[in-house]
Amino acid sequence: MPWREVLDLYDLLDDASASGEAVAAWLRKNGVADVQVTTVTGDKGSTDFVRAVIPGSRGRLAGGDAPTLGVIGRLGGLGARPERIGFVSDGDGALVALAVAGKLGTMRQRGDQLPGDVIVATHVCPDAPTRPHDPVPFMDSPVDVDAMNRHEVEDAMEAILSVDTTKGNRVVNHRGFAISPTVKEGWILRVSEDLLDLASQVSGRLPVVLPLTMQDITPYGNDVYHINSILQPCTATSAPVVGVAITTETAVPGCGTGATDLTSVESAARFCVETAKTYGDGTASFYDEADFTRLTGRYGTMHHLQGMG
Repeated sequence: MPWREVLDLYDLLDDASASGEAVAAWLRKNGVADVQVTTVTGDKGSTDFVRAVIPGSRGRLAGGDAPTLGVIGRLGGLGARPERIGFVSDGDGALVALAVAGKLGTMRQRGDQLPGDVIVATHVCPDAPTRPHDPVPFMDSPVDVDAMNRHEVEDAMEAILSVDTTKGNRVVNHRGFAISPTVKEGWILRVSEDLLDLASQVSGRLPVVLPLTMQDITPYGNDVYHINSILQPCTATSAPVVGVAITTETAVPGCGTGATDLTSVESAARFCVETAKTYGDGTASFYDEADFTRLTGRYGTMHHLQGMG
């Protein structure tokens, strides 16, 4: 289990000078050789995008047939300095995604190489801005969602887990993690039975599902309510996307400090690792392809929901 990775990364990221290069150095030490850091500046500051690739034994990079999983840590920032001191609740998405990369790297060093390639992407920003949101304030980001999607969503990702703190609401009242229905090309599909099984397997409890509305899967910037940015990757890909939400029983602001529950973080990271194993070897599916074909054949595409209308 990725406890060591979660603890080491939390210590590394709970730092006013946290950076992509520091994260990259830690990942390389943990067996992830292919790490890239890109600094992007926006109207509200800058952030470091981190991309890590863990090759599979028979993945696309090796010329094999095992599919590639993307794990995206979605967030506004790790911290809201100088307004707030310390690691904020919103940073959990990056913490989970990077812990997954570190754990997969360590596993590979020890001879446990997954079948498929895994691409992990997130960004590191210790001083992001905040913005109002109901029922609790959100973290903002130095760069917009379009920039995040350009640097975090890749064509090579054949399925995506999008991990995001999802505590600022009253629709999922559970401490731990929840998974969303699968979203593909503007369609909200049924929840994957395979992923529900994995959620129960790693938590030892009944799985919890994050409810979605049509608003949640449309792009930011269209002046409608979104639960948060967890499903924004679905607006930039044709691959199936499942949200992995770090959740709480009460509404917790994204800019709140001292709110990260490492048990929940580790469970979510373990779920992502187990999904990477089973998706790569073909025993877990994100959606029913035949069912999706019937839907689109009868009712047409929903691509317009991926754009601004």
